Amino acid sequence: MTAMTSATDWAALAQQAVRPAPQAVHDAVQAALGERAHSVQLQRGEVTVVVDAAQYHEVMRTLRDAPGCRFEQLIDLCGVDYSAYREGAWEGSRFAVVVHLLSVTLNQRVRVRTFCPDDDFPVVDTVTDLWPSANWYEREAFDLYGIVFEGHADLRRILTDYGFIGHPFRKDFPLSGHVEMRYDPERRRVIYEPVTIEPREITPRIIREDGYGGLH
Repeated sequence: MTAMTSATDWAALAQQAVRPAPQAVHDAVQAALGERAHSVQLQRGEVTVVVDAAQYHEVMRTLRDAPGCRFEQLIDLCGVDYSAYREGAWEGSRFAVVVHLLSVTLNQRVRVRTFCPDDDFPVVDTVTDLWPSANWYEREAFDLYGIVFEGHADLRRILTDYGFIGHPFRKDFPLSGHVEMRYDPERRRVIYEPVTIEPREITPRIIREDGYGGLH
């Protein structure tokens, strides 16, 4: 921006910087996706789109390219395990992928959630061809939740060791893990052995006196 920027130019920039009303973002996303979205909800000023896994990649492309959306950046992607949600009363699919998108051009955000149809082998399409930033995020979700991203060019663990067993963010993964590792000086290498730590409750309990917090 030069020192010769006119008042009209500054006014245009200021207008672009104003974040659109959440309802306007909701309406723009709903109009762009139509029936391809399972739902488009507006809660607490945030727009959340729920889409079937079969429509996931197509919807994400639309959110990137549609004039009223223009979400050029993928800023976060993670997995979710709903198996213990609402104390086990959840009746939907177990695994979901949640993505947060940002439009720098229109100064707006959207959250997209898609559920993996198969609990035993959770799979969704990769979006690395749409946003290269999804690469490590998808690898992380694969590593921690075991969610497979179809079409990912380099889907392998990113946080745990290559020989790690299981996926540590799944709700049924034991707190102590399945195996433990140590360096064996006789073999001169790292070895894996069964866990020797006995399972124990580590959640602190708070015991309050009768009438705690009441007026005296």
